Amino acid sequence: MSDTFGRHFRISDSGDTHGEALQGMIEGCPAGVVIDMELLERDLQRRAPSSHRYSTQRREADRVYFLTGISGGVTTGEPVTYAVPNCDVQPDEANRYALKPSHASYTYKIKYGIMDNNGCGRASARQTVCRVIAGVVAKCFLKRYGITIEATSVEPPELPDGDTAGALVNCTVRNLPAGLGEPVYDKFSARLACAMLSINCAKGFEIGKGFAAAQMLGSQYNDIQREDFSFISNNDGGVQAGITNGQELWFSVAFKPIPSLRCPQPTITFTGQPAQYCADSRNDRCVLPRVLPVVEAMTAVVIADFILRTP
Repeated sequence: MSDTFGRHFRISDSGDTHGEALQGMIEGCPAGVVIDMELLERDLQRRAPSSHRYSTQRREADRVYFLTGISGGVTTGEPVTYAVPNCDVQPDEANRYALKPSHASYTYKIKYGIMDNNGCGRASARQTVCRVIAGVVAKCFLKRYGITIEATSVEPPELPDGDTAGALVNCTVRNLPAGLGEPVYDKFSARLACAMLSINCAKGFEIGKGFAAAQMLGSQYNDIQREDFSFISNNDGGVQAGITNGQELWFSVAFKPIPSLRCPQPTITFTGQPAQYCADSRNDRCVLPRVLPVVEAMTAVVIADFILRTP
């Protein structure tokens, strides 16, 4: 199973949490982009399991092997392909045939005919390592435009034993040029929403004032411009009519609690028999802080894609 995102800066990847490796490809990246290997290592470490109280105890080196498209640390213009070996694969045999509540077990069973959780590895957040790698390449391309991306989070509540928590991530993009995006079916905000909601556990997206705008008056909301075309406010979050307006882009993504609780949950098996599911320490308890570089990565990919399609 392989998945693809983007048109002009296009990323695709394959592999899953139980396989030997994950593989990725970036198409459309121009030649001459200098890859910041320190940035790559830093973002991979931000995504990697850690000693954080919400983190999985799975340990992966996340060593990236670039196969094509980069020579001497600089892109050549051909597709960038890479592989990331899995080093700590331990399928959860105790829960192999129990449907994971609010996870991929049932939908993968219906769509693909899969009858155990070992076949659902593509739904694991392990896949996001490929996004982070592609995102670093995109960030390096965006450096020539002075574009910076920063994701931050609101600290979730303290967790009872075994439970999990949701998360809210805010992201700000600075120095984004005006004019990116199309007016109808390919709005910048729509592609950004698609990118964010493709991340594991993402359930909500808002740009600018977002859902709060539903409780505002137009006289409170509208971003009025001065005679020099600068804006007095930024309630639209940097996007108007689906096209960037040159202001800071700011948006938020809501993530549901990790469905793999470390305490027993009633469920059924893949054949419909009563069962229990109880995750172990190899499951995160919250997407934070590991999801922050993933949000930045997908943002960078969206921006790079729109910049490369602009005449």
